[in-house]
Amino acid sequence: MKDAQEEKQEEKRDGEPDGKPDGRKAPKSAQTRTLILETALRLFRERGYDKTTMRAIAQEAGVSVGNAYYYFASKEHLVQGFYDRIAEEHQAAVEPVLEGGEKELVDRIRGVLLAWLDIAEPYHEFAAQFFKNAADPDSPLSPFSPESEGPREAAIEVHRRVISGASVKIDPELSEALPRLLWLQQMGLVLFWVYDRSEGAENSRRLVERLSPVTARAISLSRFRILRPLVKETHELLSDFMPTAAGMAASGRPRRSGAKKD
Repeated sequence: MKDAQEEKQEEKRDGEPDGKPDGRKAPKSAQTRTLILETALRLFRERGYDKTTMRAIAQEAGVSVGNAYYYFASKEHLVQGFYDRIAEEHQAAVEPVLEGGEKELVDRIRGVLLAWLDIAEPYHEFAAQFFKNAADPDSPLSPFSPESEGPREAAIEVHRRVISGASVKIDPELSEALPRLLWLQQMGLVLFWVYDRSEGAENSRRLVERLSPVTARAISLSRFRILRPLVKETHELLSDFMPTAAGMAASGRPRRSGAKKD
């Protein structure tokens, strides 16, 4: 079995590309990283997250244990790799919704949420295994953790594009907070989806269909002067409490003493 350093040396000798999207083959290090991640996701599904060890993942992937740890320092880092993959796939899947000429806010919200359900569906059966770890506020698997900043900010950027490309006037006091609020709404959908056992997560899709027009209507109404006091209160609420979630993650809040490490 070759280690990661040997793979990188071979890439230099062979003149392989640096992963640029020009149709050329990905470098061996990227292929190995993808292989380890896909093997881990398969074993998580077959054996469960807690019962799957890094040694088992390495053995199934045909790499050394040291090589597996080179690419992913722990099982938690493997889950972060999964989060990154979901975020990248979602960003690609929403392009037709966000850049296809659709300006109605309700359709943009609906399209983005349904696209996430489509992307996440293959992982539904073992999503609950991740959630019990992600629910711990001190876990790096939490969507609010510093470690999850990359996929979290990528998701918030998607919602920022949802609003900026819609034909709706947004109250300036809420323009900065709304993308994060929409992301929190998506997190609520994710929680519902984790527990959804309907065929093809149909109940989650029904929730999106019911939720999207309500959300779009609330955003549209926020611009009216008669609702300005409510808008102001909402803005203050978000400003005061959202830093304790996404905001505290961005500030790198330290874990409690005695928190588990891998």
